[in-house]
Amino acid sequence: MESAATAGVPTPVAAATTTDDNLQSTDSSSPADAVNRLIHAVSQRQQHLLDKTVPHVLYRWIACLCVVLIYFVRVYFVEGFYIITYAIGIYLLNLIIAFLSPQEDPEASLTTGGSLPTRRSDEYRPFVRRLPEFKFWLSIIRAFIIGFMMTFFDVFDVPVFWPILLFYWVMLFFLTMRKQIQHMIKYRYVPFSFGKKQYGKKPAPTESSE
Repeated sequence: MESAATAGVPTPVAAATTTDDNLQSTDSSSPADAVNRLIHAVSQRQQHLLDKTVPHVLYRWIACLCVVLIYFVRVYFVEGFYIITYAIGIYLLNLIIAFLSPQEDPEASLTTGGSLPTRRSDEYRPFVRRLPEFKFWLSIIRAFIIGFMMTFFDVFDVPVFWPILLFYWVMLFFLTMRKQIQHMIKYRYVPFSFGKKQYGKKPAPTESSE
């Protein structure tokens, strides 16, 4: 009878083991795990907000222009951080090239029949960019935001003669764009899709009922 009555009551050893397990589970939830969960939640919220801005192309680029303007106003008033501006310019140049380039290599498409139509009789296929428009916009926004934050640290204010950097960037931009245009002419593609063209005969007019 006594053993049957005490069968459902945990012994002190079992209770101590349960307490140790609870302590270990509490210890496993360390501050690092809490920080990781917080970062994950913030990133999900940020991605949700970014997804909602995808269809609003005009407003996104207006916001981008505002960010760029704020950055240049900051650089103008502090009269420094030109090396950061030059680095952003080089980064933007790489983004522009990726934005204007096709996702597939045109040389490979000519040999294997890729996605770039080269004749009028070819089936219409929209231009697929190496860097999509949304990622292009987001990369520009991030570059100028990071550059704006770096202007608050004097360690990044390297003294340079900014006209030389400007001249070098303009020359680099001209040479790179000329090479890109020659590439477009050589492989006969346009980095923009204007919609599918409709070909064929016009529908015959219907006869009016007498």
